[in-house]
Amino acid sequence: MAYVGTPIDTTNQFQSLQGKRFSGDASTTAFTLDVAPSSVFDIEVFVENVRQDPNSAYSLSGTTLTFSAAPSSGTNNIYVIHQAKAVGTIEVLDSAITTAKINDNAVSFAKLDSTHQSFIQSIPQSGSAKTSSYTLTTSDIGSFIEVGSSGAITIPNSTFSAGNAISLFNNTTGNITITCSITTAYIAGANTDESSVTLATRGVATILFISGTVCAISGNVS
Repeated sequence: MAYVGTPIDTTNQFQSLQGKRFSGDASTTAFTLDVAPSSVFDIEVFVENVRQDPNSAYSLSGTTLTFSAAPSSGTNNIYVIHQAKAVGTIEVLDSAITTAKINDNAVSFAKLDSTHQSFIQSIPQSGSAKTSSYTLTTSDIGSFIEVGSSGAITIPNSTFSAGNAISLFNNTTGNITITCSITTAYIAGANTDESSVTLATRGVATILFISGTVCAISGNVS
């Protein structure tokens, strides 16, 4: 009959129990193990093929196994089997952690570093205030741009992708011009393709790209 249980993962590797032999001389009570057990119950100790009582026959301190009475003389007449021990450290390479290996909604806000938390909590400024004609670039996505005295903004064509967004702040006492070099630019709520729009003094506008050639501008614009 064929095997019908859970498939066996043939990539797993198993490590044999570790053992250590010593020779008694009827006077030595302390012997050094290769691995330090966590407790006396993590090993089995045999003298002349008789298993020793871990509660009274021996004690452990690090890798030192100490008998309460010296084992009798004999070649390899003491045998120790490690029932539990560290088999090594499993190291997961950074490159092995891919998006597919992370469950949906598994990463909480608290697990983000401070830089990425700030992106969620606030809108970062893209560079310094623009005081001359400035054409938007993909590095401005998700940020706000401050426009200072003598500044003007141009929205380029075929540069951005659907869902990209950029905010503008007119930090001057007068209106500024936003030139729409993009193929189609709407003021949100209107159906007119604008070649340029005006951002009012101290006004805020957000440009949402519907595609690389279409955008909608909302805020204090006309």
